Amino acid sequence: MKTPFTYQPAAAALSVIQSGHRVFVQGSAQTPLYLLRELAKRAPELRDVELTFITVQGDIELDKPQYADAFHINCMFVSESVRKAVNEGRADFIPVFLSDIPDLFRKQMHVDVALVQVSPPDEHGYCSLGVSVDIARSAVNTATHIIAQVNPNVPRTHGDSLVHTRRFTSMVYYEEALPEVDYGSKTGPEELKIGKLIAEMIEDGSTLQMGIGTIPDAVLKSLTTHKDLGVHTEMCSDGIIDLFDKDVINNSKKRIHPNKTVTGFAVGTRRLYDYVHDNPAFVFLDIDYVNDPHVIRRNPKVVAINSAIEVDITGQVCADSIGSLQYSGIGGQMDFMRGAALSEGGKPIIALTSRTAKGINRIVPFLKPSAGVVTTRGHIHYVVTEYGSAYLFGKNLRQRAKALIEIAHPDDRGMLEKACHERFKVF
Repeated sequence: MKTPFTYQPAAAALSVIQSGHRVFVQGSAQTPLYLLRELAKRAPELRDVELTFITVQGDIELDKPQYADAFHINCMFVSESVRKAVNEGRADFIPVFLSDIPDLFRKQMHVDVALVQVSPPDEHGYCSLGVSVDIARSAVNTATHIIAQVNPNVPRTHGDSLVHTRRFTSMVYYEEALPEVDYGSKTGPEELKIGKLIAEMIEDGSTLQMGIGTIPDAVLKSLTTHKDLGVHTEMCSDGIIDLFDKDVINNSKKRIHPNKTVTGFAVGTRRLYDYVHDNPAFVFLDIDYVNDPHVIRRNPKVVAINSAIEVDITGQVCADSIGSLQYSGIGGQMDFMRGAALSEGGKPIIALTSRTAKGINRIVPFLKPSAGVVTTRGHIHYVVTEYGSAYLFGKNLRQRAKALIEIAHPDDRGMLEKACHERFKVF
């Protein structure tokens, strides 16, 4: 029996938002851009509405200076859409593990209104949160009001994504394309070389976690001859599709959710969104489960592949800032670095090119002043550049420095050796 439901105009739906409210905004490819554009029209009558979210995609409008009195962004990950606002002091950033955010909603940061973008209701009245379940599931569970932008372009995904229409305070129908990111098109020769090096470290039957960026995609391109790989990851992109079709990824060796790819969200092209649509081989789950190190460790041979902005010669990993410039966030890097380290046969890997595109070295004597440490030197295991891999776990500071210098850019090694001599009286 079909559940009756009605749609409202955006203005009527958004009228529930009042000054001083905390408003959660679903992120990644599910960012409800239409609702945000419509909410901007209420700026003259609102003050101090807090907007909280992780990664958002596209032009969210409300980060612009003219909305500063009405809306204040208090984000838990700094994506490109809000980076300028954060670093100009018009928005704030909360450093937090991705796995801890649902607990924040339950115990500390009550959500007054959640803005989400969902698939059209099925015959039973259920809509899907699509390709961004992550922290959206907990926000929806705890929010006083939920406003849903219903969009037929949203994939219907399996797992924790379903929300019944009766949970929505209001529903607004608006069709628009989902934001797309093609990581594969940005992959250069250095990333491809790193991808091959990491692929050689991955055993058949391993369970993969891939962070955001071009290097994880390059790794996937190099895994075509592997067998029986599994996926348990906070996010996935287009790179997994070809491996699925070749049966390289089949999740047959996993102990937790065997035969299923577990993820919190997906970001990629329309090809990916179509691939996961109503695909029972994928489950999109609440991030406090996906990113729980005690869950992650239960799978065998977990290989966690994450990137960094710079690594110092003792193994401290800065992955969220360029000095005092906030670039991204903590995200799930530490969740998976720890989970992989605890997994039987697991390998936590930090991968980065030895230099930036502008020629700036990324293995450094000291992190930049005010740089954030995301992965500590106590948690670091493997560091991989296009010049090789360094294993740091259990090594002293001098041994670490020597191993990292060996995989730094050749033109930077002399400078690093001099810094090592000054600091550790070696070289």
